[in-house]
Amino acid sequence: MRNVQVKLIKPSQLKLEEQLLAFIAEDLGDDIDATLKSAQKLSGLPMELIRETFSIARQKGAPELFPRIAPALANVHVAILQRKKISDISKTEALRTIVSRALSYVRAVNGTKVTLLYLSDSEPAEYVVLGEGALLAAYRFLRYKNMAQDPPLKVEIVIPDTKWNHAKRLFEKSAIVCAAQNDVRDLVNTPPLELGPAALSKYAKSLANQFGFRVEVLGAKALRRKGYMGILSVGKGADEEPCLIVARVLPKKPSAKRIALVGKAVTFDSGGYCLKPPKDMWHMKGDMAGGAAVLGAMAALTQLKPSVEVNAYIPCAKNLVGAKSYLPGDVIRTKIGKSVHVTNTDAEGRLLLADALIRAGEDKADAIIDIATLTGSVVRALGSSVAGVMGTSPELVQAILRAGKEVGEDFWELPLVEEYAERLKSEIADLENVAKNPEAGAIIAGLFLREFVPCGAKWAHLDIAGPYFVEKTWRYYSPGATGFGVRTLVQVVMRAEEWL
Repeated sequence: MRNVQVKLIKPSQLKLEEQLLAFIAEDLGDDIDATLKSAQKLSGLPMELIRETFSIARQKGAPELFPRIAPALANVHVAILQRKKISDISKTEALRTIVSRALSYVRAVNGTKVTLLYLSDSEPAEYVVLGEGALLAAYRFLRYKNMAQDPPLKVEIVIPDTKWNHAKRLFEKSAIVCAAQNDVRDLVNTPPLELGPAALSKYAKSLANQFGFRVEVLGAKALRRKGYMGILSVGKGADEEPCLIVARVLPKKPSAKRIALVGKAVTFDSGGYCLKPPKDMWHMKGDMAGGAAVLGAMAALTQLKPSVEVNAYIPCAKNLVGAKSYLPGDVIRTKIGKSVHVTNTDAEGRLLLADALIRAGEDKADAIIDIATLTGSVVRALGSSVAGVMGTSPELVQAILRAGKEVGEDFWELPLVEEYAERLKSEIADLENVAKNPEAGAIIAGLFLREFVPCGAKWAHLDIAGPYFVEKTWRYYSPGATGFGVRTLVQVVMRAEEWL
């Protein structure tokens, strides 16, 4: 990850040196005078120079980047970016994306410093969004690249004096979540040879030591003793044993309410004996993105001090082909007595999640949110930009939709269609792990999970198989893992009093 330093400054603290000044305007329409006055007030540049540069920028087909704008300011470059040119996403997502573009212009002029000047009379939260865009857009996964490290990038955000204090407080919290999200991206991008269940467990313990939350790891013997046969079955053909990571964050004040975050962590999914096609199978190193998102959320929540107890359950396994691998036709008897007939070993994630949901119930969770790269079906339905959400609690589902919209992670509610549950009935066991009919696969998976949700608990299931990974630059994400879900989980938990 590129070393980036984001600093919020007041207009009086701005120094014109070797840097890129990135002016961010809503648009450059007919009413330009207010925009020019704001640009001059925030930057301190001569009005004549600002008027001339903005005049060029308003012309059709004009560039956004203006290198070395004046002889007297030979090392100062200007970028003029218009938010309304990005009209197909929300305003805050457009602002994050614009910051990503500003950072690309810094690279174009071989610079190491960019100053962002937002020419809008905005609430403090919108200035914070600019900082989020910088922290997330600067990320690069270069661990295995034989290349010189980029020099540190300095990002300044100029904020009017009257809004600076409020914006600073908000940004301190936001930066915690962005750092956690970038750490999750590192985890998901790591090759499976280096990140199996044992390494992920070790990482969870180091995270707990760093931030002060509790972690317990249940290995194969403990899983067998406690009856978590789904996790054991999926992982028994691998070269290292499966496990269940259990973590706990205590609230700032004692609370009777408990939220459970459940994250699937298949550190590599070959599909087992129902082998996946070889094309792009390497993406399956990221089949632990749900579990990684939960770990990232726990790291952030420990620092942000939620008002409720938060427990995390991360079932970890490799789904490989081997002499001891589970097979199509096997029957797994779960701890609560329900038996599952395995008809497809590539539908392993729901077997892991079933055990984790059972454990969340044993720990008396009031609400459960599970997150997983669970089905290809959700990608075919919603594409790669949107995650699916479904659940038994309208309040919780709506809280997730609101939180996702606020933080820039898009979800779409899918129904739990009751008549589809018939497709999970088995002549051999209580349930099939997949339906014979391939239609509505994401919903069928949700219905399967519902069978293991404890009575009385609010529950929502997030299927993030679409946006967890991008092949090419998307918005402010570089190719690779996105860390999708971290910001939504944190937002939902921190606002638990609104829905729990």
